[in-house]
Amino acid sequence: MLELKDVRKTFNPGTINAKKALQGVDLHLNAGDFVTIIGGNGAGKSTVMNAIAGLWPIDSGTIKINGKDVAGLPEHKRAKYLGRVFQDPMMGTAATMEIQENLAIAARRGNHRTLRWGISSKEKKMFREMLAVLGLGLEDRMTAKVGLLSGGQRQALTLLMATLKEPKLLLLDEHTAALDPKTAAKVLELTDNIISEKKLTAMMVTHNMRDAIAHGNRLIMMHEGRIIFDVSGEEKKALTVDALLEKFSQSSGQEFSNDRALLS
Repeated sequence: MLELKDVRKTFNPGTINAKKALQGVDLHLNAGDFVTIIGGNGAGKSTVMNAIAGLWPIDSGTIKINGKDVAGLPEHKRAKYLGRVFQDPMMGTAATMEIQENLAIAARRGNHRTLRWGISSKEKKMFREMLAVLGLGLEDRMTAKVGLLSGGQRQALTLLMATLKEPKLLLLDEHTAALDPKTAAKVLELTDNIISEKKLTAMMVTHNMRDAIAHGNRLIMMHEGRIIFDVSGEEKKALTVDALLEKFSQSSGQEFSNDRALLS
């Protein structure tokens, strides 16, 4: 479903501020894989996600989604393959529009544009059923403005919108980092349920080592723009935070230095 080969990206090349963000990243995801990505500050976690999404061009390498090479496509042309949820709950939704209007935009994504905008009774019924699954009471507030929702409610809605058309690949960029622990746990539970029920292929960047271990079927650790550890299956399930820290030290020759990850 996803294949990266020798992907490289340097920011500010040829200057004193040159930063090698990705240094020959190779990655292969099968359909249905749910991969968590952990690493220290500047490891390349979000950079590899932005490379896949097409936020900026890579210097070299190939990126294939479902067999199609998208490395040369701009961001808006890759959007039809991807669903994405960002760290900031304010992104991904239109604050001044109603909940049902936001869902209607997501539902009609990629469809032929017409002058018709009104939301049909069939769509309203479908949206109500989808929202009810979240267990947040939003099905009874479909005409409420999204800007009135809490961060957790808004992030849950964004997750629903990002997966409504069942993307080839779901990108989760620290999507619970801005939430309190209880709300984050709820959003992660919803994430697991949606990915499992829709059999989605997903990547989740997180700073929380426990979450990286507990969720998904595969864990990747990055350091200085490279993948230094890749574990899946029973070996991943048996991991502990201490074992993960030890593996980082063995693979990188350094101590793990991300305070957010260590304190989570």
